[in-house]
Amino acid sequence: MSVGERDPLTGHMTTGHEWNGIKELNTPVPWPVWFFLIATALFGIVYWVLMPAWPTGRSYTKGLLGADARSAVTEKVRQAQLERSEWTRRIAGLNYAAIQADPQLMQAVRERGHALFGDNCAACHGANARGGPGYPDLTDQDWLWGGTPDAIAHTIAFGINNGHAEGRVSQMLAFGRDQILTNDQVLAVTDYVRSLSDPAVAKSAARSVAAGKAVFDANCTVCHGDNGRGNQALGAPDLTDKAWIFGGDANAIYTSIHGGRQGEMPAWNERLSDTDRKILTLYVLDRSAAK
Repeated sequence: MSVGERDPLTGHMTTGHEWNGIKELNTPVPWPVWFFLIATALFGIVYWVLMPAWPTGRSYTKGLLGADARSAVTEKVRQAQLERSEWTRRIAGLNYAAIQADPQLMQAVRERGHALFGDNCAACHGANARGGPGYPDLTDQDWLWGGTPDAIAHTIAFGINNGHAEGRVSQMLAFGRDQILTNDQVLAVTDYVRSLSDPAVAKSAARSVAAGKAVFDANCTVCHGDNGRGNQALGAPDLTDKAWIFGGDANAIYTSIHGGRQGEMPAWNERLSDTDRKILTLYVLDRSAAK
């Protein structure tokens, strides 16, 4: 081991340590490293002096600048609430038509309504409001209980089949399971219902469709009407279009007729404010109109 030896290749001094002929160099720390270390330390000291930094028990050092992130956030929230209170006050005081005619208010409805829908409705109706098996598409023009603002607002407020005193109530009977109809009758009326929205079925299964019409006239018209176009007062869907909640293929329709259906929607009158429900109503209407 040698001390004070200079490496002939690099010119650096050695530390005096050697392992199997390999000598350790006493290489100095590069100056850029010293620069950044010193700069970081200086920045830390300056920041410590200027900004809130150290706890002092019940409080903390305030810093020369007196910056307070919590107060800044509180002020931003207060400003946002003031800005929101203006347009929410207008929405609360105007009727639906007046709000829909105001582009500025409708922009606020779209922004706030999107958040409300995502937080409360998207779990069932989907983030795009197009529904899914068992849940209606809210972007089309097919409404079970009516597509007027008042009708939609009532559905949102009190829901469907949830036991609320003012809620809507609707049920599709289990015609096959409860032996109201025979299986052959269920099959026949399935073909007839399919033919209402698909004329090709009327040609390919003419005999079954004719038998199904007789079954339909005797058992289904009280809710769905003589022409199968439904009844919004009862929540009975239109069977002549392509809008199906549980599916429009033969198996899905057979299952609905045989086993019945009874969807449910919660009441939001105690969960959302009057203004938020009004915004949701306008938001749903806007999504429907945009399709």
